[in-house]
Amino acid sequence: MDKASDYLPALKWMRSYSGDDLKADMVAGLVVTMMLIPQSLAYALLAGVPAEVGLYASILPLIAYSLFGSSRTLSVGPVAVVSLMTVVSLSNIVTQGTADYLSAAIALAFLSGLFLLIMGLFKLGFVANFLSHTVVSGFITASGIIIALSQVRHLLGISGAGDTLPTIALSLLNSSDSIHTYTAVLGVAVLAFLVWARTAVVPICKRMGVTDSNAQLMAKLAPVLAVITTLLLAWMVDLERAGVAVVGSIPSGLPRLAWPQLSFALFQQLWLPALSIAIIGYVESVSVGKTLAAKRRENIDPNQELIALGSANIASAFSAGFPVTGGISRTVVNFDAGAKTQAASIFAAVGIAVAAMFLTPALYFLPKVTLAATIIVAVLTVVDFSILGKTLRFSANDFRAVAITLVGTLLFGVEVGVLCGVMLSILLYLYRTSVPHVAEVGLVEGTQHFRNIQRYQVTTEPSVLNLRVDESLFFANASVLENLIYQKVYANDLIAHVVLICSAVNEIDYSAHEMLERVNQRLAEQGVSLNLSEVKGPVMDALRYSGLAKQLSGSIYLTQFDAFQHLRAISNK
Repeated sequence: MDKASDYLPALKWMRSYSGDDLKADMVAGLVVTMMLIPQSLAYALLAGVPAEVGLYASILPLIAYSLFGSSRTLSVGPVAVVSLMTVVSLSNIVTQGTADYLSAAIALAFLSGLFLLIMGLFKLGFVANFLSHTVVSGFITASGIIIALSQVRHLLGISGAGDTLPTIALSLLNSSDSIHTYTAVLGVAVLAFLVWARTAVVPICKRMGVTDSNAQLMAKLAPVLAVITTLLLAWMVDLERAGVAVVGSIPSGLPRLAWPQLSFALFQQLWLPALSIAIIGYVESVSVGKTLAAKRRENIDPNQELIALGSANIASAFSAGFPVTGGISRTVVNFDAGAKTQAASIFAAVGIAVAAMFLTPALYFLPKVTLAATIIVAVLTVVDFSILGKTLRFSANDFRAVAITLVGTLLFGVEVGVLCGVMLSILLYLYRTSVPHVAEVGLVEGTQHFRNIQRYQVTTEPSVLNLRVDESLFFANASVLENLIYQKVYANDLIAHVVLICSAVNEIDYSAHEMLERVNQRLAEQGVSLNLSEVKGPVMDALRYSGLAKQLSGSIYLTQFDAFQHLRAISNK
């Protein structure tokens, strides 16, 4: 059974499921359903697919994740950034609004799911570690700005297009003389209400005696109230006749299960966008999943999350949906509503299914401007310009990476932004590991501890050079350490012994091994011994197998204190 629960994490919470859990999950499922209906419709329109597809993407994917996901509160479904990436990826391939466009969106979900599933089966969850948090923040911030601007045309009732900041801004500027008054008034009113609700609802509820968690929950459900109010208003005064765009007819019923249509030609066009969506969606999902899991002292398995999100996307594809992932706002609502297990997602999926079967006729008069305002307010919460100031104060390299990703996404689109983010993250990693931190250390008097001579008052021995290597040694950084050793030795004729402190060295590859052999031979020729201290077991095994341990002109010491004391004694004889 334990082995089975590793592949099907739902078995873990099913074993101890109680009546109290059932009540809590049903309440959370109902709350998420109310939030998910307008979100699903909004993000479907953002992705360029029919509104009902948003509902379809919020049924089977939730159930699939609930079975395979390791997080008990993560809620999957359509999200803003992935929806934007979907429309950008497909717009250059097929014409929006056609059956081929929907087929391509379904195929994109299938490929994204397939990539995630393969990565999960091969336990490649560590791949996400190469996409730094700072770079992802820059990409999401830029994407949030693009999404918000792309919805302004719906907010004002004007035409517009583009997927970069310059093209969208120019398009809006050219259409500014055709603003539709009724649409603009309604859009600004809804937008103002949603912005007000984010800051004013919680204090008002608290003054009324509502608990903080419930007050926060009510503030997050403000979009539901906006949807109901504007829908009734549009129905009563017939805003459609006045020129306000509405969602229109939405087919009732559940999606038909079908195999995604994927030709080889379409695969060639979609595999890279699908991989980008898979990685970005995974990083966003795991980030929020880890944050909320920590609050309950739970743990999530990154590799299992790949399988779960892959299954969710494949389920979306088989049920005529588009790419999905874990949503930040939806997951927070699910958590605050008291969800105990993934049964809450199953109840939410049932709620969406009921809505798809019976409530779609009532959504006919829902103004599109309401959905646009909902998207704008939702995505602006992920826009974080403070990351620029934080990284600038902390690390110039991180600042450059964030700035380049942000500017690249704004000016050239999300595809270039993703590419910039991935490349910069890899380059930052390679740069940091290729320039290892190496500190010359000395003994803190009265202790057996060694610290950087530039930071502490320490005791040193002129004839002993103590270098602490704070990085594993491999082909990219081996020559840097080699050059540093020569530089230090050649600058001081008194040095007779070099000690490399290897307490932070977890691995030495063959290139680094060859470097140590060269250093050992070259120093020995000049009467300088090479010594190692605090070598870890796996590294020591490698040195023994290669024979370098015996070839050293010096010795290998258990502790740096032993090395320093012994070499100092030799020098003072």
